[in-house]
Amino acid sequence: MLACTRIGAVGAGCQVCSRSAATCSACPVPRIASIRRVSASESELPNLPATSWAVLGMLAFEEELSGYDLKKWADWSIGFFYWSPSFSQVYSELKKLETHGFVTSRVQSDDGVRGRRLYKITPAGTDAVQRWANEAPIDPPVLKHGVMLRIWLGHLNDPERSKQILREHIDYVEGMRQRAAADAEGAASEPAWAYPRLSLKWSERYYAAERDLAEQAIKDIDEADATIRAVKAGNDAGFPKPAPGVWHDVERKVQAEHPELD
Repeated sequence: MLACTRIGAVGAGCQVCSRSAATCSACPVPRIASIRRVSASESELPNLPATSWAVLGMLAFEEELSGYDLKKWADWSIGFFYWSPSFSQVYSELKKLETHGFVTSRVQSDDGVRGRRLYKITPAGTDAVQRWANEAPIDPPVLKHGVMLRIWLGHLNDPERSKQILREHIDYVEGMRQRAAADAEGAASEPAWAYPRLSLKWSERYYAAERDLAEQAIKDIDEADATIRAVKAGNDAGFPKPAPGVWHDVERKVQAEHPELD
């Protein structure tokens, strides 16, 4: 299997044009010296969940950590934007990683004190997580927003209750924003955490945006409620009912007006 070291492609095809690395215009034959041989074992990563790679990535900072350490670190780092694991989840991921030879563990015992198990990344683990971070496909974020779902069903709710839900959400996200900001400030003391700090700053801005969106939604509820009240009159169901199939008509209209969105 061939890989172009000049552009970082892995496998038989070039990342620029998907053609053979030996004939790609980005890697022409005169540059054949930049092609190296890659073994099958090197080119294949195990099919581990992203959470396993997240744990391995935390260990990639080369510190020997316990499962407890990893759980607490996750809570104030990746927990803001990806995953806040339970202790059992952390240990489950560590077991998978150890099976693949990506981490080793040892029991540290003090005199008369129950020992704790510490985990350390192996060279194979460092290579694997580096390749995963560079090469693995990235799943787009999936938004599952419980508060937004409640607002979507706002016609079944009292407007004041909808506003209360949003105010509670504002309190929550503002607390998360403050925590992310404090942790980002704390991370500034360690140069090796430059990129984790960038993610924490992103988290701070994300929660600030959530707060602002919820505040605007509170202002928009009165207008939405007025629209609902106008169509409730004479409706025995107590809430508006669109004409059967109207959602499909709207879908077709949007597709016709915006073909680029298909």
